[in-house]
Formats: sequence, C-alpha cells, structure tokens
Amino acid sequence: MDAHGGCPHAANARLLAEGSAAEVVLPDEVPGMAVLGHEALKEFLAHPEVSKSPGHFAALREGRIPEGWSLMNFAVLPGMLTSDGDEHRRLRSLVSKAFTARRVEGLRPGIEALTARLLDRLDAAAEAGGGIADLRAHFALPLPLSVICELFGVDEAAHDRLHELSDLAVSTTVTPEQAIATTRDMAATLAGIVAVRRESPGDDLASALIAAREDGEGLSEAELIGTLMLFVVAGHETTLNLITNAVRALCAHREQLELIRSGGASWADAVEETLRWDSPVSYFPFRYPIRDLTIDGTVIPRGTPVLAGYSAAGRDPAAHGPDADRFDVRRASPGRHLSLGHGAHYCLGAPLARMEATIALERLFTRFPDLDLAVPEAELPRHASFVGNSVQVLPVRPGPGA
Repeated sequence: MDAHGGCPHAANARLLAEGSAAEVVLPDEVPGMAVLGHEALKEFLAHPEVSKSPGHFAALREGRIPEGWSLMNFAVLPGMLTSDGDEHRRLRSLVSKAFTARRVEGLRPGIEALTARLLDRLDAAAEAGGGIADLRAHFALPLPLSVICELFGVDEAAHDRLHELSDLAVSTTVTPEQAIATTRDMAATLAGIVAVRRESPGDDLASALIAAREDGEGLSEAELIGTLMLFVVAGHETTLNLITNAVRALCAHREQLELIRSGGASWADAVEETLRWDSPVSYFPFRYPIRDLTIDGTVIPRGTPVLAGYSAAGRDPAAHGPDADRFDVRRASPGRHLSLGHGAHYCLGAPLARMEATIALERLFTRFPDLDLAVPEAELPRHASFVGNSVQVLPVRPGPGA
C-alpha cells in the first residue's frame, strides 16, 4: 500500500482485474490483504468468522508490530471499532441511546443555519482571494466539524486542535513518534471534555454517553474515550471527504448538476452516487479471519489484517456494470454501495452524514449556481493516506451569489 495515498482508482482497477481480494504490504512491511470486489466485500464484512478484535491479529499478538505503528489505533482503539458479538452489541446499544434518530433530526435546523453562515464566509474568502477560495477549508471542513463538536458540547476554541489530531490519526505517513503523540494528545483532549461534562452535564453526546446505562453497566473510561475518538474522526473526516468529493464530481459533470436542477434527480442522489463512485474512505483497517477463509476463490489466512476496499468495491464492474467508473446520479441507491459499511458494524452516523452532505450540496449550488473548480482536477494534491480518499485543498470560483 502506498502510504502517501493518491488517487486509488487506477490501482483498484488493476487489482480488480486480477481478483476480488489481493495480498498487500502495510506500513513497516506488515503483510496483509485487501478485499476489493463488491460481492466479496459484502460477504466478508458480514461473515460470522471474521473478527474486529485485536486478539485475532496474529502479528500483533505475537509481538511483531512495532511500537508507534501508523495504523495501531485502528487495531487497538477500545470500543465498537475493535469489538465483536455480545460486547459490540452492548457498546452499540449504549451509544445508540445517546445517538438517536430524534437527536440527529433535531440537528437539522442548526445545520441549515450553520451552512448559511459558512456560505457567507466562503463568499467573503473568495472576495478577499481574488475570486478564489478553498472550499474544503472554508466550507466542507467546518460544517461537519462544528456539528460533531456541537454534539459533544466542545468549545469552538478546541475545533482546530481536534481536526489536526484527527488528520494525524488517519494518516499513514506519520512517524512512530507522531503516532504515539497523536494518540496521547487526542486521549488527553477528550478526557478533558469528559471531565467538564461530568462536572456540568448538558444536552450533548458526551453527557449522554456518560449517563448511558444498560443493566447498570455503562461505558468504561477507556471505552468512553475510544468511542468519542471514533466519533470525532469518523464523524467529520469522512463527511468532509464526502462533501469535497461530491463538489468535485458535480463540477466535473455539469450535465449531472443540470439534471438535479431540472428535477431529474435529487441532491440525495448526488450524495449516494458520490459514496459509490468516489468513496470518502478508500481502504479501512482492520478485520481478521478467525480461521483460514476462502473469499471468491482467494484464501485469506487466519489472523491476517484485512483492509475493506470501499473505493474499489464502488467501481467494481461485476456489481455496477461496464460503466462503473462513470458518475451518474440516476443510478443512485443506498443499497448499491458499501461505503458506509455492511453488517453489524454499519456506520451508526450514516443518517447524519447523509443529512449534512445533502444540505451542503443543495445550499451551495443554490447560492452559487456558477461555482466551478479554479484549477484542473489533476493538479489537486491528494490525501497523504490510503485510508481517506479525497484532496487536500479544493480551490473554487464561487461566482456571483444567487
């Protein structure tokens, strides 16, 4: 795996032509595998003999993973990310009590108001920048970051620090020293938030998680910090990439944008097709077979760390047809992609991500109907990670507001 990331689609196509699963080399020469094909990945994600527990990671159990490994948090972070069975159900049930559909829907008016303010800031940034502004920095980032921090009851002063730490947490190019420091600093920052919320509970997710109980048992301190870390990273990094990728796709396919404006498709369709066509997560770590498994003719040995190849599965011709690499909002359907997961670990925040992205796209292109990229797509610097899939900046010309 290229630790420096880059656009994954050409490499994905080459690998898919050879099979639905492939051997890969992870950072620090750790051997692993990736499942790439749509049907193979769907089977693997829901397989009863595939675990998320680090106890099944053979190389980690045997002491062959170096300290400060750039992917260590994905393997050992306490909470839902690394649990199975009854333990995962317990944790998910506790979190679900705090992250209800009613709480998510209650965020809609605030998201709409925040979106309007951020569009004003984007307009001002473009005016100050000679007609050009970085949409990722001024719009796609602060929207989901502000929402997730509001859910936690985090002061705005801490937003930038949490984003900085989140970026480092998903990077596959950090040094061992950076990886260790990132984990330490993120845990300390979140522990500070928990301490404040224990002292002064509010109507926020952190307070609700602290108060959540099931049969008298709540989240342990490690589980609580791990859960908040998962929400911070997954709750804004993926939505940030989703909004960025959707804007890039619509700017590059103006006929699709006009189709939506004419009523032939919806903004929600644009979100679903972006999730399929340019998944915000490319390869997500980790799952481990608890015995040797054969997936679509390929043997995945017991204890192997396996990446879920969401960006590859989204363009698998076997599932999406010979034009799988074509962006077309008319084929959008939540059931046509796996980019938000599948099975017991399906993304708990999926409804929030969809809501944020749909509101963002509709309000953005309504306010700035002529918005377009300010530089050619090929010149946009890519994420320095094979986990996240997007670009680092998105210079746009908003044009006159409607």
